[in-house]
Amino acid sequence: MKRGITFAGNLIVDYIKNVDTYPKCGMLANITSVSRAVGGSLPNTAINLAKIDPSVPLSAVGRVGKDENGEYVVAKLEEFGIDTSRVTVSDTAPTSFTDVMNAPGERTFFQARGANAEFAPEHIDIDALDCDIFHIGYILLLDIFDKDDKDYGTVMARFLNEVQKKGIKTSIDVVSDSSADYMKKIAPALRYCDYAIMNEIESSSIWHMDPRNADGTINADTVHEVMKKMADLGVKEKIIIHAKEAGFILDVKTGSFCAVPSLKIDKSLIKGSTGAGDTFCAGSLYGLYTGMSDKEILEFASTAAARNLFSENSIDGMVEKAELIEMMNEYERLPL
Repeated sequence: MKRGITFAGNLIVDYIKNVDTYPKCGMLANITSVSRAVGGSLPNTAINLAKIDPSVPLSAVGRVGKDENGEYVVAKLEEFGIDTSRVTVSDTAPTSFTDVMNAPGERTFFQARGANAEFAPEHIDIDALDCDIFHIGYILLLDIFDKDDKDYGTVMARFLNEVQKKGIKTSIDVVSDSSADYMKKIAPALRYCDYAIMNEIESSSIWHMDPRNADGTINADTVHEVMKKMADLGVKEKIIIHAKEAGFILDVKTGSFCAVPSLKIDKSLIKGSTGAGDTFCAGSLYGLYTGMSDKEILEFASTAAARNLFSENSIDGMVEKAELIEMMNEYERLPL
């Protein structure tokens, strides 16, 4: 009997501000619109998956502040049938928020950690977990989980080991942080995860490798090499890497490598890319949960990510599985 997926980690409110240009330091840009939406690994992946297939049992584990933003995030999760009974409330820190600055062709994030910085293993009753997959993110943005552990490398690695001992599949995601020590903070967790899902920059940064060619195009051979290195560090089953041009899967047990190009979406249809990586992750988790083949996972996840581009925020663009499949069959794919 299927028991669903539990999502843990960053609970964030995004303030999405569209600007006419991204200014140089000291210069002015015009904010053309402002909107609020949920953000962070937990809401983005959980809500998008709930919209894809409302029949999958989903639950949330995280921490918010005792404020209106916290009430907003929890209410939004509950709106889509996600169990929030294990979301804790801080008396000392506000709900985390991010200012997302959307400029033509690029976006930049200004993040206030808030209650996410307090979120710790003690807030998760592992014995009470009743799920098939436990997905947590983001590594590099969960202060206590990212702390050193003398036996396991990081607190996150120790925690994932405890979850695996309960017979639950573990899955991780990472945030892009140009100042982080990727090897120190990410590598220890790989030993205790069944699925590792992240983008090409985050994965390659563990070894300071460049996933792109001199002309800026994705280098699939380098991505494959990075994935093999991740497997050597102990990932149990699947490594999934996504980039704007394509998605990649390495099956650790068989060694098979699969790449699927992204859908070709006309730029005039794109309203934003906030949460596109999380949406790809949601599609991947759904594929893993329902037993899709590697190629099917990448086709489905890339379509989910493409559908995300039709909205300025991280969740409004998503539709149910049947519509995604129609879209998957309608659009051409980029060359790879």
